[in-house]
Amino acid sequence: MTDFSVKPTLTGELVILRPVDEGDYEALAEAMADPDVIRFTGSRGDISEEKAREWYRTRKDQADRLDLAIVDQATGATVGEAVLNEWDPDNRSCNFRILIGPSGQGRGLGTEATRLIVGYGIEELGLHRISLGVYAFNPRAQRAYEKAGFVVEGRLRDDLYWDGEWVDSIVMSVLAPEWKAATA
Repeated sequence: MTDFSVKPTLTGELVILRPVDEGDYEALAEAMADPDVIRFTGSRGDISEEKAREWYRTRKDQADRLDLAIVDQATGATVGEAVLNEWDPDNRSCNFRILIGPSGQGRGLGTEATRLIVGYGIEELGLHRISLGVYAFNPRAQRAYEKAGFVVEGRLRDDLYWDGEWVDSIVMSVLAPEWKAATA
């Protein structure tokens, strides 16, 4: 398996995934400021604009992760990001996370972006396992992940304390043999 130093552009019918850069900051900052996005990602901290811009500026240099901007084909606008991170080369596995702002929700963009990046990870990079966590108060995302081939593995009980309540995290993954069988 190779590392994540190559930053591809992946094209689907609805979205283009391309390397994220500093120019995506405004669109992603707007998406991350949405109350539902904040809640569904469990985001808490504020990061300065300068640090956020630096973060996006340096993503192309990271060989241990893949950060791709999700661009809506219909509008040409950046609506989110799809990320493979927490790479474990010995076990050929990594974590997946996705963020889609309000302008990109409810139209299948997230499902297609998920399928594109998972397909790339398994088919091109040789990953065996891609996992994720989704909070129990986000069943819409869980259904989208299931449509993209992820299977529920378990539950981390009381994993997040949000608005005075404990919330479970649902652990999901997709394995290369399952992915290949489903896409054959």
